[in-house]
This record gives sequence, C-alpha cells and structure tokens, in this order.
Amino acid sequence: MWMSGIQEAITSRRTIYRYSSEEVDSRILEMGFEAARNAPCHKNTHPWKFYVMGRDSRNTLIPEIKSLAVKKYAGEGDSGEMVTRAIDKILSPPVLICVTTALSPNDSFREEEDYAATVCATHNLILSLWGNGVGSQWSTGAITRSDLAYSTIGAMKDRERIIGFIKIGYPDEIPSKSKKGIGEIRTYLP
Repeated sequence: MWMSGIQEAITSRRTIYRYSSEEVDSRILEMGFEAARNAPCHKNTHPWKFYVMGRDSRNTLIPEIKSLAVKKYAGEGDSGEMVTRAIDKILSPPVLICVTTALSPNDSFREEEDYAATVCATHNLILSLWGNGVGSQWSTGAITRSDLAYSTIGAMKDRERIIGFIKIGYPDEIPSKSKKGIGEIRTYLP
C-alpha cells in the first residue's frame, strides 16, 4: 500500500528522549512554525505562542528546576542525581520551546477550543520537524505552572497558559512503541 509523506510522518513519529549535539537548522524550525501557524482554529483566534528559549532563559529556570526535583524525588535515595537529570532535561536539548495558549477567563468554551487549537498547532510543529528528521518530546511537568517560568518567557498568567515545553533535536536513538490496534480505538455506528 502506498503511503504519503504525511502519513509516514504521522505513523512513524516517536517521542525522542536523547538527542545528538548537532544543531537544528533554523530553516527546519521555521518550516515547523509555518506548519504550526496553519493549524485549524475555530474563529481564527490563533491562540498559540512559541517561545524559543536560549541559554540565558534556560539557565534562569535552574533554581526552580532544582526545587521541583528535590520535592518530587524526596525520600527516593540520591536526589542529587535526580536534580542533575532534571536540569539536564532543560539544558541538553539543542532546542527548547515553551508553548502557551491564550486564556479567556470569561468564556470557558472559547478557552477549551483555543487549547485544542494550540495542541493541533504544536502537533503540526512536531510532525513537520519529524518529517525533516528532527525529533521532539513534549513535556508538561510542574515547571509549566511555575511563576518563574512565566516571568522567564514574559507571559502573564491571566492571559496565557503554559501547556508544555518541547525538547527538540536530532535523535540519538528512536524508541519503538506498541500502539493499540485500530479495532480497539475505532467503532462504526449504524
């Protein structure tokens, strides 16, 4: 069966946890943002923002990353190793992007639709990158609720919500994953 490039990108994409040190070409990132920009969104609100974080902004997060890791791994043995790992997750990917969606405090339905649109935009970005040989991991840990994260990217919590950090780079390895069968996720109704 013939498979289009888009179908291939969708079905072969995997979350990447380890990256090579190779820099990601800015043209590939810009193509990804173009794909994100063209995601569907009801009422054309375009609620997403992508903050590409350089070394300085990443380093600003380190005190909060340390604090969150100490809390998370308290009582689990060598928390120092876990703190080092947590910091490495922010510093080591060649590219780190913080993704936000617009908030509509007086319109919960609009806010839900905007969140869904931002997820679509983020996935378009991820698929575009994957189609160009670049992997990613979408992370939604406690740092997404941190006041320091908001101030680092210059976002106001009453106007934007951080929905995740996208780690991006060329895969060091591509993990295999098993997926549910189509019959387990799809039902035809009369």
